[in-house]
Amino acid sequence: MESKGTIAARVLLGLVFFGFGLNGLLQLFPLPPARGAAAEFMDGLLASRYLFPLLFVTYLFTGAALLMGRFVPLALTILAPIIVNIAVMHFFVPSSGAEICLAALVTALEIFLAWSCRAAFRPLLRARYQLVSPGPVDAGEQR
Repeated sequence: MESKGTIAARVLLGLVFFGFGLNGLLQLFPLPPARGAAAEFMDGLLASRYLFPLLFVTYLFTGAALLMGRFVPLALTILAPIIVNIAVMHFFVPSSGAEICLAALVTALEIFLAWSCRAAFRPLLRARYQLVSPGPVDAGEQR
């Protein structure tokens, strides 16, 4: 059973990503324009024309999974490289205080939830993995 802290962290992270995904796809609230090096970086990403729709759909689905409490380790695994990129960009490219705080919050929530789900990640972190062969095929079953 999840603790209240884990549920709160999961729901908060889910709300952040579901909200940003919905806003990115439907453009409900305009985001402030980026300036300086961040604007150049964003212009490069926008030029690809596929990245932001893919990113916002990913935000939407992973946020929904976190909100519902379904496939949480998978959602955290998908979000991990995205959150690393968000954190690195906001910590090293000049950003507003609010953006840095949000990046720090999202990073802290991801780390806390990953630690809470660490048992689900143990198989991924094994140095050696042995494939299990499928069992014998029944006589009535065809391949």
